[in-house]
Order: sequence, then C-alpha cells, then structure tokens
Amino acid sequence: MKKKLAPGITIDQNVRFGKPVIVGTRVPVDLVVGKIAGGETITKVAREYDLTKKQIYAALKYAADVVSSEDVALA
Repeated sequence: MKKKLAPGITIDQNVRFGKPVIVGTRVPVDLVVGKIAGGETITKVAREYDLTKKQIYAALKYAADVVSSEDVALA
C-alpha cells in the first residue's frame, strides 16, 4: 500500500522495505541526501539516478522537515 508522505515523497511496504522514496522511482530519500552530504552535486546525483532537480529538492525538503520536527533529548 502506497502512502504519500510529502510532495514528491512516498512509502510503500513493497518498495525498499517501506523507506521513503521519490515518487515514481525506487530511489530512497536517504540515498539522495547522503550523496549530496558526501559532496556530490545535485546535477551529478540527478544524472546518476535519472532524477530531476525538482525530485532532488523534494527529497531534501522532506529530510529537512523530518529533522526540524525531531525532538532530541540531551543526556
């Protein structure tokens, strides 16, 4: 069963073990964010995974929204 998490981002228990992916692909959000965090350019990631810049920005926005709503407990 598919569920839309955010614009351009979905989950499906039968795709990538239910991880958030870019709509219409099997490309996980964490992979895109990790590649960019590791120094890859948006253009290179887009080319490598056959994505548009809009799809990559959707993944980055989703990741930022998740982190911004996360509560972190200080030990």
